Amino acid sequence: MAYTMEELFPILGHLAEKYTAFESTSIPYETAKQLMEAVIYCIQEAKQVQTDAPVPAEGLSARQAYVLGATAVEEKTQAALSLYHETLQTFDSYGNRCLYDTFQQGLPEFFKWYDARFAPQETILTLDYPLLRDLTKQTGIDRIYSFIQCVHMEQVFLNGFPEDTVKGILSRYNSQYGSLVENICEIVLTTLVGHILAGKPLSEREFVHEDFLQICGTFANTELPQITRQLKNAVAAFIQEYYGDSAELAEYLSGALENIAFRLRNAAEIGTLSSLLSSPPSPDKGMFSETQPYPVRQASRRLH
Repeated sequence: MAYTMEELFPILGHLAEKYTAFESTSIPYETAKQLMEAVIYCIQEAKQVQTDAPVPAEGLSARQAYVLGATAVEEKTQAALSLYHETLQTFDSYGNRCLYDTFQQGLPEFFKWYDARFAPQETILTLDYPLLRDLTKQTGIDRIYSFIQCVHMEQVFLNGFPEDTVKGILSRYNSQYGSLVENICEIVLTTLVGHILAGKPLSEREFVHEDFLQICGTFANTELPQITRQLKNAVAAFIQEYYGDSAELAEYLSGALENIAFRLRNAAEIGTLSSLLSSPPSPDKGMFSETQPYPVRQASRRLH
């Protein structure tokens, strides 16, 4: 759907009338620029709707595409808000201020000020908490909805572990983890990867010297791309076993595995694996119970 400016200007004029409550079509240049960006954003949304449709419509006029896209923006905003409230019910920042501030304080401000009609392209927030997926090409409600979806998946993964387990791993990684601007899901996932590479059951929580030797040997004898592929398969199997049919979660986590494998290989080469592979405290400190040998609970929340 490629439209000329002549096709877009009538839509802009109609939107400008609504913006001024039909009192005038004369608006400042900056406002006209904002409204034209809104029109183009909605038409881009219409393209997404058509791409996702079983039988894409063809030959839409610019006006029809705009209306379709504007409706999609409204629906996506409601879906994002609904998912936000669902995630918030069991949300746990695990003491990380960046995650807490971004999700629990920042996002309500977005929904408070977001203008789906006249400025749908505005993201408003900086979204400081880093994810395992690059969203920099998205703006407006597209980016916000994707951000919430990613945090939702991270919460599903992390909430599958006892809270003290997650905090134990984070504190061993960095005693000041509460002030880190890092993805805490990746830190926990790195520990899981360490168990996989060492061939170490999760019930054996502490990494020992032999485990580090095993990991070093793996990197010495296998190319990094092959290790990454093996890790993706292993993590997918882990997710299937403990979280059920959650291919979306496995795919999301797999986005961090190449970077994790790279960092672990470098750590193996310079002898600093122990700084990356944080182990939670022993059971006598209340981290696990004897009846729960694996630090994973069955996750019950639905993925989106």
